[in-house]
Amino acid sequence: MYFQLVEDSVSAPAPARDDPRAILRGNLPDRYLTADDIAVIFKVPKQTVYQWRKKRIGPPGFRIGKYIRYDPEDVREYVTGRKNADRDAA
Repeated sequence: MYFQLVEDSVSAPAPARDDPRAILRGNLPDRYLTADDIAVIFKVPKQTVYQWRKKRIGPPGFRIGKYIRYDPEDVREYVTGRKNADRDAA
C-alpha cells in the first residue's frame, strides 16, 4: 500500500487524501488545514489547538469568515522553529 514497485524501483508512497499527516510527509497539500487536522498531526485535543491560537504559541492560523485555517507551509516552519529552539536550548 505505501510503496509501489515499478520495474525494480521503489517509488515514494502516494499520500492518502484523507490523512493530513500523510499529506504533510509528502508534498504540500492542495488545501489549507483545519483545527481538526492540526489536532491529528500533533496528537492533541482540538481544544488545545484553540488554546495555542489564543495564547499565540502554536502554528499561526488565519480566519476565513468564522473558520480558522492553517497554511501547511506555516505549520512546517513552526515545527522547524520548535526543533531549532529545542536544539539550541540543549
